[in-house]
Amino acid sequence: MNISVTKAAKEWGVSRTTIYQKVNDGELSRTADKKIDVSEMLRVFGEPISKKRTERSVDTVQSTPLNSQSVQHNTDIEHLLALEKLKNVHLSQQVSDQKKLIENYQQQIGQLNKTLDKANASIQDFAQVRLLEFKQTEVNDEPPLEPEQEKEDDSIVATAKKKKRWFF
Repeated sequence: MNISVTKAAKEWGVSRTTIYQKVNDGELSRTADKKIDVSEMLRVFGEPISKKRTERSVDTVQSTPLNSQSVQHNTDIEHLLALEKLKNVHLSQQVSDQKKLIENYQQQIGQLNKTLDKANASIQDFAQVRLLEFKQTEVNDEPPLEPEQEKEDDSIVATAKKKKRWFF
């Protein structure tokens, strides 16, 4: 079976340039239609990468520096993700606590407003009572008129009514 240089490069995980160099060096041969026989690729490069990967996963996972680096990187990312999740939970709890605190303050404000309204009503009642007491003391502070003074006051008022003056 013959395959193109591009397909051979992909399956074996080598660059096309490497394949062309092997052809030029005589290590690898091509057919007249510029394709490469699979048996030639197997002879020069061994098993294709896709087949090697399958064999590795079935047998055992071989650790390479690149593989361990990616595992470490994934572990670090997982740790960061877990840390961010914890932060998110903590911040959500803080938001919830602040909302409860705000509700509590709003209830206290409502209670204080009620108390203030009651105090204002009491002040108004007290002011009205004091005003009434003040008016009663004014009336009581006038000395009572003697009977003779009452007659004189009545005659003055009667005379004033009879005499109409222009300045009244």
